[in-house]
Amino acid sequence: MNKNRIELRGNIWIKKNGKNFIGKGRVELLEEIEKTGSITEAAKQMGMSYKAAWDAVDIMNKLSSKLLVVKKSGGKGGGGSTLTRAGNELINKFREIEKKNRKLLSEIEKTLFL
Repeated sequence: MNKNRIELRGNIWIKKNGKNFIGKGRVELLEEIEKTGSITEAAKQMGMSYKAAWDAVDIMNKLSSKLLVVKKSGGKGGGGSTLTRAGNELINKFREIEKKNRKLLSEIEKTLFL
């Protein structure tokens, strides 16, 4: 690898009403919830506490105009959590924004002469 290569990096955070709504980590959490059907399992897979995962889901649900994650109460069949259509759409939109951001940064890199 060329040690003189310049790389631009940037993370996307979407805020709503001045509060952090969605970013890479939260999208990954939503994806894990979709995969595992559980906030608890998603948190374990990501190496985070259940409380941190639940707080993130709660914030996203409250800031969103539509529910993103629906939690089912436990019982004989057990509980769990599922993403709504809006949750899946948010993941897809965020991934599109990330792709456009990477493309933009790549184009800017080509113009740098540092």
